[in-house]
Amino acid sequence: MKRVGFITYRDLPALTPDDRLAFAPLRELGIEAIPVVWDSSDIDWKSFDTLVLRSCWDYHYKPEIFTKWLDRLERSGVAIWNPSSVIRWNMDKRYLGDLRQSGANIPRTLFIEAGAKANLPAALEESGLEQAVIKPTISATARRTWRTSIHTAREDQPRLDEILSESGAVVQEFIEEVVTRGEWSLIFFDGYSHAVLKRAAAGDFRVQREFGGSSDIVTPPQRIIRQAEEILRMVDSKIIYARVDGVERDNRFVLLELELFEPELFLRVDTRAPARFAQSIAALV
Repeated sequence: MKRVGFITYRDLPALTPDDRLAFAPLRELGIEAIPVVWDSSDIDWKSFDTLVLRSCWDYHYKPEIFTKWLDRLERSGVAIWNPSSVIRWNMDKRYLGDLRQSGANIPRTLFIEAGAKANLPAALEESGLEQAVIKPTISATARRTWRTSIHTAREDQPRLDEILSESGAVVQEFIEEVVTRGEWSLIFFDGYSHAVLKRAAAGDFRVQREFGGSSDIVTPPQRIIRQAEEILRMVDSKIIYARVDGVERDNRFVLLELELFEPELFLRVDTRAPARFAQSIAALV
């Protein structure tokens, strides 16, 4: 039986219940899925036929250690999916700028380098942003993500300074549709699989469960699926899974995040989704 390492982190050594839904269909395909903590010191990575990154949800606390781990796997010839080149690109939110240059429709976004002395009120005014969302360029689960506005920017300046003392920052147009209409997450394996519509709790804009957000399985309009597919075609590499997050504004899909290496895949909302994920992995091994 082939062995596939499902890579996780120390707080979830047995993976999420959602990821474990893929185990049974993988077993039917002759593949054993084994949870492995990415920064364990006693793992023989070459003992696996391939690795699949799943819930490495502490990478943003130690990105340098995480990228060095990827480097070691690469030097050892250990296969990891999605590919390490995609992971390095996708873990820094400046990838959104690359996608914008390729034609993706993203919110008005300003990227600020680490250590820069950025004036937040001036940045908002020059970018024409009445309201914005601020986050580090390397961040996950909405950590250190907050809203500002042209009216509160002066008092919010220390929060931006704190981020810039440690990393780069993203200043992104606040998209009202996230609150009023919800945020789509479209899941792709070998083609489109399923989608959920995520909603923030009352009084918040963050859709993550940690902040009271909720999600429901909803079939998106075909125009949204097609536009998400167009974004995936901008990725110049083979990938086995993707989650495309965004909202619809004026019948156009606005990309908020393209998640290519550790997103929740919402396998539980579609009974056929675990088998689709398993098939995408089986094609590798």
